[in-house]
Amino acid sequence: MKAVQKLQLHHLVVLASYQKVSQRFSYWSFTNTVDYPLITRKYYTKTVSSCFVAVYWEQLLSACCYTFGIRKTGWTLFENSPAFHFSWMGSFTSAPKILNDDSQDNDVRVPARQSREEVLARCCKELAERRPPLVRRAFRHAPASAPAPAPDDARDQENEDGPSGPFHLRILQWNVLSQTLGKSNDNFVCCPDEALEWSARRYQIIQEIVQYSPDVICLQEVDHFNFLQAILGSLGYSGTFFPKPDSPCLYIQGNNGPDGCAIFFNDSKFELLKTESRILEVWRVQSNQVALLCILKVQETGQEVCIATTHLKARSGALLSTLRNEQGKDLLEFVNGHAEGRPVILSGDFNAEPIEPVYMTLLSNQKLHLASAYTALVKDNTSEINQENINVHNSIKCEPPYTTWKIREEGEICHTIDYIFYSRKAFSVESLLEFPTGEEIGKNRVPSMCYPSDHFSLCCDFKFMDNSRTRS
Repeated sequence: MKAVQKLQLHHLVVLASYQKVSQRFSYWSFTNTVDYPLITRKYYTKTVSSCFVAVYWEQLLSACCYTFGIRKTGWTLFENSPAFHFSWMGSFTSAPKILNDDSQDNDVRVPARQSREEVLARCCKELAERRPPLVRRAFRHAPASAPAPAPDDARDQENEDGPSGPFHLRILQWNVLSQTLGKSNDNFVCCPDEALEWSARRYQIIQEIVQYSPDVICLQEVDHFNFLQAILGSLGYSGTFFPKPDSPCLYIQGNNGPDGCAIFFNDSKFELLKTESRILEVWRVQSNQVALLCILKVQETGQEVCIATTHLKARSGALLSTLRNEQGKDLLEFVNGHAEGRPVILSGDFNAEPIEPVYMTLLSNQKLHLASAYTALVKDNTSEINQENINVHNSIKCEPPYTTWKIREEGEICHTIDYIFYSRKAFSVESLLEFPTGEEIGKNRVPSMCYPSDHFSLCCDFKFMDNSRTRS
């Protein structure tokens, strides 16, 4: 069958094969008078072209609603130009919400204050005879990193307790895997059920985070924030959380509330100046993805920094790639508006491989001047990072081969979709936490008994450049 040409529907660009769109036409039809879709059987076999009668416009919009997860919609037709509005985008389901509180960890007793060693010892005790050790990983110095800093300002490879020095910053980025989605929705066919039991998995998550002593922690798919806040709070971290407005967790029995993004920071090193959150928009319409931002000040030096994290729309395909790019544009506006010249670190699960448009959109932004931290591991890329206009194509080639490696019913999924972006004019990359090899991960991939998420954590040591130590 012929491919659908690129069609501009108001602000919506549709890129899909006729076969795929036709298949959706056959099963889904929307009405603009109810909150949930009505399923009707409709069969259309004519070749789709750039000239549509009203019914085809309507059905194509329905297909887009299905793809994007739009639950409320309305549109009207004006002569030959379709015009429509989306009320909001959320989880595509007619199931009722199950509004549970974040209370499944109320059985855990946490001291008001404890050391890193005490927390790790408790994790080992809780996991004893229930889990093998976590996958071992090591830090690797970036080829372009400056000479080793003085001992009182540096971290050694043992990841000692306490924050790094005032001119250094360690960021940990991680999609921790929502417990509700991982257990009931994600369909990891090679993962034993025991590996997803929360009573043990929660301590593996803590162990993975705490062993690296990060200064700032950016997390996605958090649906047990209270537990993380209790444990990390006892270590001297303060945290903030922003849930998805229509989290898919809320439609699953036994959920622990919505999933969302969280940021934690070491309050012995930083002062929180402000926190901002945003529901990301696509063509001025709120989606179901969010961003969270903190402005922090290093107490010892007065240096201010903008930390932001996000989790963009999942699933593959040209339509979803377009959606993610629009979310990325909105994200950049949000971050730039609050950064106000401060150095920026933007991390998250972008659900986009480096070849997707959103990656280029982020790196080509002329206001934030971002680079991707993990490309600094490749020596050939280090000379490119500090250029006025970064070579995005070279950056694409220098990304790691994977940040997530899992097996689902549709097959093995191994690709890079998680990133730590940073202001390349304000920071230099000192070292990065390497990813385990396929052999170290194991043939069943992750999540597994020795790793609690389907995404690997990213951890990076940055050094403030001299020209970033005062707010620009």
